[in-house]
Amino acid sequence: MFKKVLIANRGEIAVRIIRACREMGIASVAVFSDVDRAALHVSHADEAYPIGPAAARESYLSIPKIIDVAQRSGADAIHPGYGFLSENARFAHACQEAGIKFIGPPAAAMELMGSKTRARQAMQVAGVPFVPGSSRGLSLVEAERMAGKIGYPVMIKAAAGGGGKGMRLVRSATELPSSFETAKSEALRSFNDDEVYLEKYIQNPRHIEIQVLADEHGNAVYLGERECSVQRRHQKVIEEAPSAIVDQDLRARMGAVAVQAAKSSGYANAGTVEFLVDSERNFYFLEMNTRLQVEHPVTEAVTGVDLVHLQLRIAAGEKLPFCQSDVQLRGHAIECRIYAEDPENNFFPSPGRIAKLMRPSGPGIREDSGVYEGWTVPLDYDPMLSKLVAFASDRRTAISRMRRALDEYFIGGIKSNLGLFRRILDHPDFQEARIDTGFLDRLLSSPSDDIRFEDPLEKLAAVSAALFVATLSPKPNGQNGASTGRAAMPSVWKRAARYEGVGDE
Repeated sequence: MFKKVLIANRGEIAVRIIRACREMGIASVAVFSDVDRAALHVSHADEAYPIGPAAARESYLSIPKIIDVAQRSGADAIHPGYGFLSENARFAHACQEAGIKFIGPPAAAMELMGSKTRARQAMQVAGVPFVPGSSRGLSLVEAERMAGKIGYPVMIKAAAGGGGKGMRLVRSATELPSSFETAKSEALRSFNDDEVYLEKYIQNPRHIEIQVLADEHGNAVYLGERECSVQRRHQKVIEEAPSAIVDQDLRARMGAVAVQAAKSSGYANAGTVEFLVDSERNFYFLEMNTRLQVEHPVTEAVTGVDLVHLQLRIAAGEKLPFCQSDVQLRGHAIECRIYAEDPENNFFPSPGRIAKLMRPSGPGIREDSGVYEGWTVPLDYDPMLSKLVAFASDRRTAISRMRRALDEYFIGGIKSNLGLFRRILDHPDFQEARIDTGFLDRLLSSPSDDIRFEDPLEKLAAVSAALFVATLSPKPNGQNGASTGRAAMPSVWKRAARYEGVGDE
């Protein structure tokens, strides 16, 4: 097993990996940019080293700087987390050349499956069904020709992409030129690679992904599926496992395809094969993510395995400790991605100091966080603050548990998307699992019944009035006297308290 691992990332995923290292007796090394000097992952690691300015291309995306720190610190392995360099084959090659183990797939497998275009080519050869479109990067002229052939609407995607970056929906020929250039520019900024390709846009499918694990001895398994259909701008917002529409037969067929994809590419370590599933329950290969996914905790919850532990063990040369027949799914898990953003202002990022932080806890609740009270959220990176996970014996109970946890969660000083999750979980279509990739857009197009306070004094008056009414309310047990505890307060207080920033007043 490794003695020391460098985590080439930041935020909640860096903290998550550092904790796994500590549990396994492995020393951890953090890296940080100038604005992350006081970040949580820095204080959690055994060692920490600066790597440059806030701009990611000069710090977290700088391969020479990361390799230099690994060599100076004596790290014998590097875990890339997700995002940044996690799907960069050049980085995997650089690690190999420096004699440092890359905790992820071999560079050759990453080049094949990490590139969405090459992955499509490989799946076409393997006979796997995939969405119609191009199997290589296109010029604008070629994209216009392809779009005319397969018909609008179409989707432009970054070949090295993920997380909704470098992706644009194009509904007509007049939109294509500007969307094409925007996608290329965003892909270059996010992945240092501006290759984009085109595929037919399937209207409102479900987005289902299969978690795979493969060791370096030819063994591979799938760990069930995750439902990722609740999305905004192609960025996942809520994930859950298992999917309400996937039965044992469909799971086995999708799982077999995912394992075939991993084995045919010489894959090792953790990976995710993503599919679109239409209304007739036909599934189409979408892409393979050659890294750990943001939503991995829901799979951990329903399978009882620790994916980061297994990543480390596989990278150290160990065989998978179980076979496919050992994998059993139990219960239901839901994850909410908590962001520093303002849903009332087109989800614009909300950097700033976290003045007050009240975290949820209790049975079945897990929070993977990268922040703390008093921390200043920078504008330079993805604004994810934490991942909130609720686990229960069934989906309905998991929803209720998540709803309770959201009511316990408070972030003061900045805006967040906590209120959005309350709307989603309260919606009848979500509760009945009638969701697809267009669900959230439809929800956001309808008015919210939440109370809005445009003026700070109006907000203060509303909260003060609600608190006064609460003191007059009877206790839950029917006794006279002041009511204590938020659960006993009238709904006006609960709705007023949803307004982020109330704690500052």
